Amino acid sequence: MRHKIRTRLGAIGALAALGLVAACGGGGASGGAAQSGPTEITFWSWTKGSAEVVDAFNALHTDVKVKFEQIPSGAAGGYTKMTNAIKAGNAPDVMNIEYPVLPDYVSQGSLADLSAKVGDLKAKFPDQIRALTELGGKTWAVPLDASPMVLYYRKDFFDANGIAAPKTWDEYKAAAAKVKQADPKARIGTFFPDDPGHFASLAWQAGGKWFGTSGDSWHVSIDDPKSKQVADYWQGLISEDLVRVQSAFSQEWNAGVKAGETVSYVGASWGAGSALRANQPDQAGKWAVAPIPHWGTPASGMYGGSTFAVAKDSKKVDAAVKFIGWMTTDAQAITTRLGIAKSTMYPAAADMVPVAAKSFDNSFFGGQDAYSVYKDAAATIKNGWTWGPSMFATNSTLKDNFGTVTSGGALTDALRKAQQSTVDELKKRGLNVS
Repeated sequence: MRHKIRTRLGAIGALAALGLVAACGGGGASGGAAQSGPTEITFWSWTKGSAEVVDAFNALHTDVKVKFEQIPSGAAGGYTKMTNAIKAGNAPDVMNIEYPVLPDYVSQGSLADLSAKVGDLKAKFPDQIRALTELGGKTWAVPLDASPMVLYYRKDFFDANGIAAPKTWDEYKAAAAKVKQADPKARIGTFFPDDPGHFASLAWQAGGKWFGTSGDSWHVSIDDPKSKQVADYWQGLISEDLVRVQSAFSQEWNAGVKAGETVSYVGASWGAGSALRANQPDQAGKWAVAPIPHWGTPASGMYGGSTFAVAKDSKKVDAAVKFIGWMTTDAQAITTRLGIAKSTMYPAAADMVPVAAKSFDNSFFGGQDAYSVYKDAAATIKNGWTWGPSMFATNSTLKDNFGTVTSGGALTDALRKAQQSTVDELKKRGLNVS
């Protein structure tokens, strides 16, 4: 499907046509020149360990002090709270925003342009991660973590039944059949109909490119051939009853993992802590980590991950960037976050990866060096993926239609409908789309 939609924004130029011009007003004054004492900034986040990171920063710095507020996670209302605060003119200086959502905030003109503030900081992050924070040639946020995809699997089950960790998706399907044969109640993995982000990471790994920009246009290709390939593949696994269809990290999913009836999980680096270790402590030593199966050449996508951005109306951008830089590239900040949250977050800053690896408890994986697998996966994250400016709307359509897969719905139909609804949404916003 290809659309050419004539813009009504014409003379405003390419940034406006991409939905970025409104954000150019941000960029703010440097912080606190007219006040005495430390510059106070506000910070909102839902991520575990953030309060302790703020306490550590405040204990070490006298020129900047951070006031922290814990908010619900994005899907539970945190983004609504931030959006309402931005509209009301009382947004926090620093906000935690996930990669897929960042372009939406940029296109709505909600964030400060940090291009002139993060020149030295940018070099600390790999190109393919840093690119996710850049739109229209400007930098809008600083990465906290990368989230390369890997395969977690029950090594005890696989070994007992002579099943090797699959290296390709063909091998994954063959292994799925062996799992079912070995234990009719067991399945190799799960399709999450309520989590389009998980599917997007698989499309990314396969080489799909849902969004891109050229000149003054957004390109939309959610139903591109690579994404259809992934959809057809998982449709086959579902049709042959080789995987379960369950809500992501639901009580049902956790119960299946606990009972040994779901014996692997395709997930991101953070999944070891939040999805497995926290919920299945009695399975320590039974799990292992392997590269995610690939389509012919080792590759990974990213599932989740977050950034720190500054609100467009902040008058304390310099102070905010100082705090952000410390949170993302200082060893104490990283170890504090990982220790408090018992997290398996993979830092985006390359220099922080050894720091995180050193503090990681490998006992859940029987002593296996999980971070070496994460590091290899991060090195194969495919370049060229861009999130679009309407992921809330895109994901809503995908979620609604993925949910019909157990009643005769087709995953490729979901992609087609998301393609059309996304183009319609961008057109409604007055953006150029092709």
